[in-house]
Amino acid sequence: MISLMKTRHNTSHPSARARGLRAAKVPAFAAILVVALGASLFSQYDVPFVPTPHEVVDEMLRMAGVKKGDILYDLGCGDGRIVIKAATKFGVKGTGIDIDPERIAESIANARAAGVSDMVRFLNQDLFEADFSDATVETLYLLTSVSLRLRPKLLRELQPGTRVVSHYFEMGDWEPEQSSEVSATYDDHGVYFWIIPANITGVWDWTIAGPAGSQKTTLDVKQRFQKFWGTAETTGGQLTLMDPQMKGADVRFVLRHDTPAGVALHTFEGIAKGDVIEGTVTISGVGAKSKQPWKAVRQPDTEVSIVE
Repeated sequence: MISLMKTRHNTSHPSARARGLRAAKVPAFAAILVVALGASLFSQYDVPFVPTPHEVVDEMLRMAGVKKGDILYDLGCGDGRIVIKAATKFGVKGTGIDIDPERIAESIANARAAGVSDMVRFLNQDLFEADFSDATVETLYLLTSVSLRLRPKLLRELQPGTRVVSHYFEMGDWEPEQSSEVSATYDDHGVYFWIIPANITGVWDWTIAGPAGSQKTTLDVKQRFQKFWGTAETTGGQLTLMDPQMKGADVRFVLRHDTPAGVALHTFEGIAKGDVIEGTVTISGVGAKSKQPWKAVRQPDTEVSIVE
């Protein structure tokens, strides 16, 4: 069931639209609210169909950084306007998914009218069963409660670096990378942007040449979405992990070494791929500044799932 009262934005608001979801029963109190607002706002599906204003579509595509070569999926495509706009404006191939066959028929007709039928497709499917793992951009207009149900599938199936942008509704404690507001139909519409993070949990080992010679380091990483923290040790003792940052598979952090000669800062930047992070480390603070290749390898069986 859907609660109309627990989300930050009242989900009986006309800004909610039909998405590709399984049918749900309507609570009695919800039906009363819907009658007051107009029966057209609700349907047999989890979320009623109200189109995203064109100004919001433009902001969603801008925030996601849509560009030629992207593969875009709109989850619960409604009348297809997001997929069609991405094709006409950016030359991007896209797929719209919706459980309502009427919306799929409307989307196909709209794509034909816009002259982009060869660039887009529309699938009459359930979002929770659909395969959109090849996406580089995902667009959503779902209730927060539904987004939270979908969140594990996004984190599990999408590649690190995939951009996700949502109209109006957030994803619980997964904080967006960016957000904005657009003044359009009904009120100010929030737009929220996330990047699917790599999973870098576990224990990582590497060896680099430092001011005092080669040094082996072990870093034990904990992670919650794009935020991570941990403890690092060398043969000389424990190090302080500073300024951890992650955007998709791009990882950056600083380790502080307190030595008898002073403080040395090791700034690590790399790309995570499976059990390897590879990039560079810049050493500064003690002795001459240097930059060298860096490769960290995760110890077997130490990775922990970041999907609830």
